[in-house]
Amino acid sequence: MKLMMEKKTLARSPRLDTVLMVEKFIQERDGEYKKKQLWGRLPKKMMYQTYSTIIDYLLISGKISVDSEGKIGWIFYPEEAKKRLEKAHLTWRGGKKK
Repeated sequence: MKLMMEKKTLARSPRLDTVLMVEKFIQERDGEYKKKQLWGRLPKKMMYQTYSTIIDYLLISGKISVDSEGKIGWIFYPEEAKKRLEKAHLTWRGGKKK
């Protein structure tokens, strides 16, 4: 996928409510649709360029992923990750080395 975020200027900047709408839609339909299919099924219509900017942002921020078939899935679960890190047998090895 071509990342639009690398460009210096964007022709279309999405509003926050539009980004949140796309996020919610992807969460509810996790792994069902490819990029263009998902765009066609959104509850609110928008320019494809604006939609692509949102998808690029979600990919860069680690909220979604694209599988080998091109289907978009939601992967951002901060509460679940926090619970797993609190378990004694799971440790975080990041940080300073001693």
